[in-house]
Amino acid sequence: MPGRGRRLLLHRPDGARAPRPLRRRHRQVIGGADLDHIAVAVEHHADAWPLYVRDLGGTWYAAGPGYGFNWAQLAFGNGMRLEVLEPAEVERNDFLRRFLDRNGPGPHHLTFKVGDIRQALDAARVAGYPPVNVNLSDPSWQEAFLHPKDAHGVVVQLAQAAHDDEWSPPPAELPAPGTDPAALVRVSHAVAALPDGLRLFRELLGGRRVDEGGDDIATWVELAWPGPGRVRLLEPTSPASPLGAWLDGRRGRVHHLAFALRDPRAVQGAVADGAGQLAIAADRGQGTRLLLATASSA
Repeated sequence: MPGRGRRLLLHRPDGARAPRPLRRRHRQVIGGADLDHIAVAVEHHADAWPLYVRDLGGTWYAAGPGYGFNWAQLAFGNGMRLEVLEPAEVERNDFLRRFLDRNGPGPHHLTFKVGDIRQALDAARVAGYPPVNVNLSDPSWQEAFLHPKDAHGVVVQLAQAAHDDEWSPPPAELPAPGTDPAALVRVSHAVAALPDGLRLFRELLGGRRVDEGGDDIATWVELAWPGPGRVRLLEPTSPASPLGAWLDGRRGRVHHLAFALRDPRAVQGAVADGAGQLAIAADRGQGTRLLLATASSA
C-alpha cells in the first residue's frame, strides 16, 4: 500500500459504506491481477521486526507514509512481501487506530496489483463486489477496495501503480535479518463456503487452481497468481470442526500465514502443531498465526 497521502478502508470517520447491490453471478475476471503483498497491522513497526526480520529473515524492501498510517514492506526468500502497518497522525484519519482498538494486531488486507484499474472496477461491479473508497486522483497510485463484508472477512485492495516512488531507508533499529531466510509461501484464508471464496479469488481475481486436498478439519483449494503469492481457501468440514468453531459464524477470516525455511525449529517460540509442522501462536506473531514448514515440505 505504498505512497504519500494514500488512504485505506475505511477512511470515513463513521465507517459508512454504500448499500450493497444484489449479488449478480456473472463471471468476470480482472485481467492481469497479481497478489502483490499481504498486510498486517501492529501498534509499532518495531514490534514486528524480531519475528519477521531476525527470526524469519525478511529484508527491508520499502516504506512510506499513508493517510493515518505508516507502512513498511519486507521481502522474503521467494520474493513475496509482507507489509506492516502502524497508526500515524490519527487526528487526520483514525481508521487503523479503530481497527487495532476493535481487533488488536493481526491480518489487515491483501493487495492485488492490476494493469487497468478502471477495468478492474467494472469487473468487480459486474460480479457483484461493489468497490469502495475508490481513489483515482493520483496517476502514480490508483486504488479501490472490496469491503471485508463482501470479501469474506478480509479487506482486498485493488491498485494500479505507474512506477515505483522513492521510499525511506531502513530504520536504525531494524535488526540484521536471520541467516536462514524464509519463504512466505501462502496466506490461508478460512471461508464458510468454498464456492463463495472461489467466486472471489478465482473467478474475479483470476487465481489459478494449483492444489487441493482435505482432512477431517477442512477441505481446501490453493490458488496462485503470476508472482509468488498464493491463497489457500479452507472450508470447515462441519460447523462443529475446530475450524468451524474458530470461524464462529463469520463468512471468512484469515487463519494463518505459511512460511518455509531450512530449520523451522530454530525460530524462537515455534511449537509443534500436531500435524508435522511448527506453529507460532497469534500472540507471539503480533496477532497473526504462523505455520512453519521445512523448505522441502512446504
